[in-house]
Amino acid sequence: MRFPIALYAAALLIIPAIYAQQADVKSAPVSDTDIQLLRSDIQADKNDIIAHTMQFTDAESAAFWPIYRDYASEQQKIGDQRIQLVKDYASWADSLDDAKANNMAERYFSIQNQTTSLQQSYWPKFEKALGAKRAMKFFQVDSRLSLILQVQLTANIPILP
Repeated sequence: MRFPIALYAAALLIIPAIYAQQADVKSAPVSDTDIQLLRSDIQADKNDIIAHTMQFTDAESAAFWPIYRDYASEQQKIGDQRIQLVKDYASWADSLDDAKANNMAERYFSIQNQTTSLQQSYWPKFEKALGAKRAMKFFQVDSRLSLILQVQLTANIPILP
């Protein structure tokens, strides 16, 4: 299945906002308020992309969005951990020792496991609301959007020497 052109276009709308945020990071620390504003903008864009790509019927829309709101809220909690991990890396980069590296690795693996567990726990809900094929399409779209955001979040994080 080809990635819809509209999704690429919408993703391109998200990326400049993230780049702008990264430019701010270089000149001044990013506040938690800035992160929350960026995240709310990104979530609104994600909702638009999902709606456009999925082209829900009225019945699907009524069944999907309440489930998705809960799912997105849970994703955000995991995202909070990911952001904190990046912040910790930034503050520890110059003094990273084996203990801190182990701590970061364990947190990273936990985040990955929580993400997979969340998807698995919501699969039956989305499948019931949309059917298996449409639920899988949603998970494809959601996964691609998440990957775009992760790439942008980590693009300027230097690899350890």
